[in-house]
Order: sequence, then structure tokens, then C-alpha cells
Amino acid sequence: MTIRSWLAAATVGLVAAGALSAAPASAADAPYKVLVFSKTAGFRHSSIPNGIAAIQTLATANNFTVTATEDAGAFTAANLAQYQTVVFMSTTGDVLDDTQQAAFEAYIRGGGGYVGVHAAADTEYSWPFYGTLVGAWFASHPAIQQATVNVEDRTHPATAHLGATWVRTDEWYNYQTNPRSTSHVLASLNESSYSGGTMNGDHPITWCKTIDSGRSFYTGLGHTEESYTDPNFTNLLLGAIRYTAKRVDADCAPPAPSNNSVYQGEAYTSTGGVQVAGHTAAVGGKTAGYIDPNDWIGFSNVNLSAVKGVTTRIASAGAGGTIEFRAGSTTGTLLGSVAVPNTGSWETFRDVFTPLASSTSTSLYLVFRGTGGSLFDVDQFTLARNATTKQGEAWSSMSGLQVAAHGTAVGGQTAGFIDNNDWAAYSGVTLSSVAGVRVRWSSAGPGGTVEFRAGSPTGALLGSLAVPNTGSWDTFQEASIPLATNAATTVYLVFHGGSGSLFDIDEFTLIG
Repeated sequence: MTIRSWLAAATVGLVAAGALSAAPASAADAPYKVLVFSKTAGFRHSSIPNGIAAIQTLATANNFTVTATEDAGAFTAANLAQYQTVVFMSTTGDVLDDTQQAAFEAYIRGGGGYVGVHAAADTEYSWPFYGTLVGAWFASHPAIQQATVNVEDRTHPATAHLGATWVRTDEWYNYQTNPRSTSHVLASLNESSYSGGTMNGDHPITWCKTIDSGRSFYTGLGHTEESYTDPNFTNLLLGAIRYTAKRVDADCAPPAPSNNSVYQGEAYTSTGGVQVAGHTAAVGGKTAGYIDPNDWIGFSNVNLSAVKGVTTRIASAGAGGTIEFRAGSTTGTLLGSVAVPNTGSWETFRDVFTPLASSTSTSLYLVFRGTGGSLFDVDQFTLARNATTKQGEAWSSMSGLQVAAHGTAVGGQTAGFIDNNDWAAYSGVTLSSVAGVRVRWSSAGPGGTVEFRAGSPTGALLGSLAVPNTGSWDTFQEASIPLATNAATTVYLVFHGGSGSLFDIDEFTLIG
């Protein structure tokens, strides 16, 4: 071979090698199958045929095959097993029966993939697993209009081709809940760029997540027929299909829950019925207001795993009511509840405190109960994560008390034989970050009041709790109140009431 011919051959070889390395990774994927499901039991989008055709075109160029169907009978374990991922193309309503749902859930949890497009969020409202799978259900939408999409993650294969912002026209869905705490958000809407957004400035529109061994991807885009000839959108669909089919990996872990302690009432991430209200005396001048019975507010990305209690700052010139603190949804696990009284005016704020159970959920919902019109306003709430429990009989000093035996008491003993003006001191406590206290007591006497004082029996009053007759000395009740903070490290419980033995103290828990 001459030098000239060797150079020519080498040049051809280098060009060929370059062509191979520059080929799209998707063209080199191992072959796989995709099921596109487009059954509707509600509104039917005219863009569904366009969406199917677009995925079929993607399949031809990217080494996968497509089966398009509206037959829910395709959802059997045996049939689903041949597909690496299933696309719900603007499905609506109740499209699967119980048996088909069970087969699809097993398919996902066992490693299958799901891609939800647009109205896939308007589907299967009564199936809890589907709500987890899609990430958030549809709530409403304004008119079709142009908006700016903020691309939050430009490393995922579905969004890597996009710039930091993406201006496009679509039908922009609002969602019943914010998926950010349970999903990895890839893109969100700038609500100031269009009219009709209802998610208080944090408006995810495309996200992904994992469920056991399976993968999920959802995008709210895709209402219009024109979407499916837009290369930016069809490349997003291709990246979603490849990710859920496990032909490419990506980080779809949700954000770590926040350890924030203080949350402003008006800074909710989702709501049902509540509006922002202006108040001169409120922290920041605003509250969650106009609260009616069964209204609610939700907060995402909240660390509930170590929570012990919550102090809520409220005002009411209405009937007052109750706040339920629930995990995960408005009907989720009840972590605690607190009564909210009338405070005298909408500008008179006071704190109410309740212990909370911990939860693995990262969404906290405040659900409001009561009767009548506007019940109360919520200014802010503070989560407490530390707790110190003291047995009543484990005082470091006291005046007038004796240890009393009770079979139903924690440890079998209490601080007992309590008369008016007796007191008990407990040293080695941290009052500098205390939020509240929970007290367990019993009484077959007249009951009375427990004052919590800092440093001495006449020290600063941190809070006081009424402890009524409980029916017998072996019938214990619990109640909680907020406490003021103090630099002292000894807390004094000072007891007041009528004559004779008033009540017994089993234990108390400082929460902060």
C-alpha cells in the first residue's frame, strides 16, 4: 500500500469511527417494546392521534416498537411483561378495572415503566396507587396561552436538549397537590408569565420518580396537536420513554426533606379554599385566611421524621375551631390536633400548642374544622423536634409533695398529695428552645392549675395549665400548652387550687 493510499484509508476509517461515535445513543439501544394506551372515559383530546403518530415516528428512528391500544384488556401480567414501558397518552377518567389495576401496579413495582402525558393526570382519581404513580392529580386549567417553562434539571435525558427557559403555548394544568416533595422536578412554570396559575409560584409541570423497581415520568405538556411536531417536545418524550424503559439512567430522587422549623401560613404549596389575608399584627403582614370548615393548606418538603410538636400562631374574631395536622394528604394519618379559640379580634394573635406524632411523609396538611363562616387565621407554625420527659416523682427539690403509688402511672408512681402552693423543681432542662409541654395527671380531688416557672417558684411564668378532676386517682389524662423560652436550666412546677389533695402529676414532656 502506498503512503497516499494508506493515508486515504486511515482518513476513511477515522471518519467512519467519528460517525459511529456521533450517532445518537438511542439508535444504539437494545430493541424494546412500548405500549401506548389512550383510552378515555372523560374528555377526549383531539391531539391523541398526533401523540401516537409522534411516538411511532420516534420508534422507527430509535430502535423500539410501539403497540397502540385503547383496550384495557391489555393490562394483564402476561401481556405487560413484554413491554419495557407504558405511555398513558392523555387518558381520562376511570380506564382500568380492579384486576387490571392490580396487574399494572405489580408490573410497575416489579420494574416496569410509566410515562404520563398531559391528561394522564386526569385519570383514575379513586385509585391511590395511580395518584402515587402519576405524582399529582389534575385540578383545573386556564385558557390555552403562552407561558415560560423553567427547566430545573438539564441533565435528565428528557430535558438535556433544552435551554434554561422554554417559551411555548399549551394548556397549563394546575394540580391538586404539589409533587415536589415526592418527585424529582425537571421543569416548572413561571406563573408570572401567564394568567391562571394557582400553585402559589411553585408550579411543577414535568417530573420523574421511582416506585420500588419501576420508573415513572409525567409531563403536563401535550394538549395541542402542534406539540407533537415540536422537536423540543418530541425529544422530551423520547427521553422519558428511554428513561422509563431503562435504556438510560437519571437521578429522579426527590429532594431531601427540609429541616425548616418555622412555616408561614400564607406560604402553603397547595390549598383548598384558603386565601391570603393581610394583617398588621401578623408576622410579615400576611396570614392564611378566610378559613371555612373543611378548608386546608398543604406544605411540601417537610421533615416530619423527628417531629415532636407544633406551635401555631392564630387569630380569630370568628367561631374558632380545630386544626388537624395530617401526613401526606388531607385524609392522611392524623399526627395531632389542636383547638383554636376566639382571640377577640383578627389582629389579636396567640399561640396554641399540640404534640405531633412523627411520620415518614414529607407533606404536611393542616385541615380546618368548625362551624359557621370564617373560623380563624393561621399566621405561622413552628415544628419542634426535641423532647425531654421528666417523671413527676423524679424532682430535684420540692415543697410539700410525697411520692404516690399508682398502678396505671408510668413507672407506677407519681408526684402526689399535692396541696395549694406546693411545688417541685426539675434541674438540667433546656428552656432556651422550648416550645410547649405535655402533662399527664390524675385527680379525684378538686383539680387546679400547674404553673411552669423558670429558675425558682416565683421566677418568670412560662405558661400555666388547668388540670381538672379526671374521675379517679388512677384515671390519667394529658393536655398540652405552649411555653415561653428562658435561659434558666431548672423548671419549677407550682401548684394552685382549693383545699386538700388537688391532683397527682405522673410525668411531663418539654418539647422544643
